[in-house]
Amino acid sequence: MSSEGTPEPRISVRREPPRFRPVVVRSVEQLSPRMRRIVLGGPELEGFEVDQPAASVRLLLPPPGEDAIVLPEWDGNQFKLPSGERAPIRTFTPRHLDTERLELTLDIVVHGGGVASEWARSAEHGAEAAVSGPGRGYEVDATASAHLLAGDETAIPAISQLLERLPPETAVQVHLEIVDPRARLELPSHPKAEVAWHELPRGSRPGDALVAAVEAVEEIPGAAWVAGEAASVQRIRKHLFDARGMARSAATVRGYWKMGRSAT
Repeated sequence: MSSEGTPEPRISVRREPPRFRPVVVRSVEQLSPRMRRIVLGGPELEGFEVDQPAASVRLLLPPPGEDAIVLPEWDGNQFKLPSGERAPIRTFTPRHLDTERLELTLDIVVHGGGVASEWARSAEHGAEAAVSGPGRGYEVDATASAHLLAGDETAIPAISQLLERLPPETAVQVHLEIVDPRARLELPSHPKAEVAWHELPRGSRPGDALVAAVEAVEEIPGAAWVAGEAASVQRIRKHLFDARGMARSAATVRGYWKMGRSAT
């Protein structure tokens, strides 16, 4: 309360995320023309844990034009560099964590001219980065008799993890949108999974093919996990809840990136 008796404005302060752990690139593999596998490693990964599938990690990259990372400071709302600029951070699904080798694997879609795309495109052995996390993952509903998994190329790592974790007796429908047929990757095998790849027609908005695929599903199962371009997954969320009557607690829908905003 101020001296005049009027309430002082409340300043929103977010809880500081986990610390950044410096790592270096251990290896790089081209999985497809649009996706690169970056294996990061280092002693700072000791004690790092990722318990749930489809979780997330923050990837800190070197400032533009630099090779070395600069650890940022938390200002109560976001991470900033000592210069006052916003730290170059992007969020990804950790594809695999090897706690013995202290290695974290990220599969990154390389497209456009985003900060992370440029870094992943040119990353070589020894390149510096840092990771923080993990963020929330997906708690698999083992009681659901069937699952719907839907996403674009950015969701392939998470969907791969879910296929590895879903019970083998659970029926799974998988719908993936790609912009290039060469973006198809071999997914983990699941005895009851049906996988459909949907190529986005030229001139369409990102997510149009995915939305159409979900709308065409004859019977929506008891649980769903969906991720991709923010506006398109919101359309899918509305369809699942309003048109199909799915319980909100049965669906996890996440916007991984937003058209017109650099996501990678």
